[in-house]
Amino acid sequence: MRSLSIGTFSKCAVLALAVLALAACGGRSGAKRDAVRAANVPASFDVTILADKDNQFDYDGAPLTSQDLQSAFRYRQEESLPMSTVLLKRGEKQKIKAEHETALARIAYQMKFKAFVEESGGEIAELQAVAKDGEPVQADSPKKD
Repeated sequence: MRSLSIGTFSKCAVLALAVLALAACGGRSGAKRDAVRAANVPASFDVTILADKDNQFDYDGAPLTSQDLQSAFRYRQEESLPMSTVLLKRGEKQKIKAEHETALARIAYQMKFKAFVEESGGEIAELQAVAKDGEPVQADSPKKD
């Protein structure tokens, strides 16, 4: 039977520590998201939509592109239906992608309602449109040229 030398044992220990360190650092990257932790999350939402495949949204069982979703929201506003808060949740088979968040934040900014996203841990964050310079865009602020 072979015995392990001290050098082999120390190499294995260093390798194991390196794997543990990488595992501890894993998870979310440092990428900046357009979601802001909401301090005043409403108790209920006027509209709830689900993330769907191909960057579409599931709204009342119908898969919609971002343009179709904006049209559906515009119809709700024209019919004076409640449209001040929208919640985006993970779909049955689809995770929420950055494209979903970006499209909903853009629609929310244009149509002047608040958009929220339910993250994987059940935490709810507010989506805000962000200008190219990284500053949050306010609905009543003038556009920069």
